Amino acid sequence: MNKSKRPFTKSKRSFRRRLPPIQLGDRIDYRNMSLISRFISEQGKILSRRVNRVTLKQQRLITIAIKQARILSLLPFLNNQKQFER
Repeated sequence: MNKSKRPFTKSKRSFRRRLPPIQLGDRIDYRNMSLISRFISEQGKILSRRVNRVTLKQQRLITIAIKQARILSLLPFLNNQKQFER
């Protein structure tokens, strides 16, 4: 009769918390190409918020900055390198 109340307990694994991709001093701006390029896939698509691990406000600012950089031709709209590799 010496049964524990929770027989299936999860193991207490230690996990390292991932560092946020945007530090406090970083400005989300269309000119900050080193920051913006981290949030774009290889095809040129904007990565989702879940993948980026950023807040909703940061994701909105990133999206606006990427779109402004595309309009000013700092970034390509599409990155179709695979078509030319044949």
